[in-house]
Amino acid sequence: MRTHVTCSILAGLGLALASQAQAATVTGTINSTLTLTAACQVNGSAGTSGLNFGSLNFGTQDALFGTANAQVLGPGGGAMSILCSNGTVPSIRVRAGAHDGQSTGGTRALADGSGNFVPYDFYTDAGHTQVLAIDGTITLPTSTGVAQTVNLYGQARGKAGLPAGTYTDTVAVELTF
Repeated sequence: MRTHVTCSILAGLGLALASQAQAATVTGTINSTLTLTAACQVNGSAGTSGLNFGSLNFGTQDALFGTANAQVLGPGGGAMSILCSNGTVPSIRVRAGAHDGQSTGGTRALADGSGNFVPYDFYTDAGHTQVLAIDGTITLPTSTGVAQTVNLYGQARGKAGLPAGTYTDTVAVELTF
């Protein structure tokens, strides 16, 4: 009887080994791909047009003011913020405004819509000594993937004969990276 059990066990082992011998293993790979393109955000927003680079608000002045100073502030109230892909070199080009050259005393002008203009300029320093010309460029350091603050200032100059009212201008801006 023992021989019969031993033969059965050996036959079972033989079948198991035969089953394993017939199994095969195939190996391979999966290729995964992600392509990243350079990108930037302005004041936390991404896009290709219509971005809000900020506003330059000279506040409320009397019609006889001498000068009014302001800084370009983003929607959150802080300085303009540019966040670009690591390794890019962002540059901001401040293009033409709607009323450039309409008033002596500045390269740009705020208008009241009735033919009256307040001259003003952009500056890259708080002391208002480095004028940023029309189509002037601010080149930022190479991005490390951390938001960079851009300080841009403005100074408006009063002149005799200005009527009370709201004076505005819209200036085009480009970001290249």
